[in-house]
Amino acid sequence: MNSLSQLKFFTTPGHDCSYLDGKIATTLFVDPNYKISTLEYSELSALGFRRSGQHIYRPQCQDCKACIPQRIPVEQFKASRSQKRVLNKNRDIQVKSCKPAFSAESFDLYDRYIRARHSDGDMYPPDEAQFTSFLIDGRPEAKFIEFRLEDKLVAIAVADQLNDGMSAIYTFFDPDLHHLSLGSYAILWLLNVTLERKLSYLYMGYWIKDCQKMSYKTAYKPLELFVNNQWLSVDG
Repeated sequence: MNSLSQLKFFTTPGHDCSYLDGKIATTLFVDPNYKISTLEYSELSALGFRRSGQHIYRPQCQDCKACIPQRIPVEQFKASRSQKRVLNKNRDIQVKSCKPAFSAESFDLYDRYIRARHSDGDMYPPDEAQFTSFLIDGRPEAKFIEFRLEDKLVAIAVADQLNDGMSAIYTFFDPDLHHLSLGSYAILWLLNVTLERKLSYLYMGYWIKDCQKMSYKTAYKPLELFVNNQWLSVDG
């Protein structure tokens, strides 16, 4: 990965961890002034980096290694019985891929989702500027995957296409439609489209064992975890 040798990185001061109470986090950022190519972005993703808005980063905490990068090898993925039920429940959903853009409809969905699901997080209270910087002002690889039911927008998955896979950046959905398991459906849809595009992996971000909100990520098997600078297969 010689193309990364010219990159500069910056480390943030210690700050409160967004996922584990009482922990102090440090984040490693790629130089925001450097124009990163799709190849470099793909290579960084394979090294455990993630994207938030225009920033590409990786946790670099001295006393904690809880944030473990996760990806799913899509050719090996097999839907469980419950996941097949999710697919069946959402068989009437229409899906459209488009360039990320602000609209009152998409922000209203995001606003209701954050208020219902993440009122204790650092994205609360949601506002238009934060929504734009987080999910719209990003990279050229990004797409909004819109999910509609009877023409009503019910979910959006934000995903980037890399050289070796898709990267699931963020998903938000109608909190009143919890019975449809829209978050799970969005992941299953991304797994399928990654396979259709003959790509190898769906990058799922970080998994933290002691963070209950991330427990859903282990439901997609087999999965791979990036530990000690190598991807390890985890079947269970």
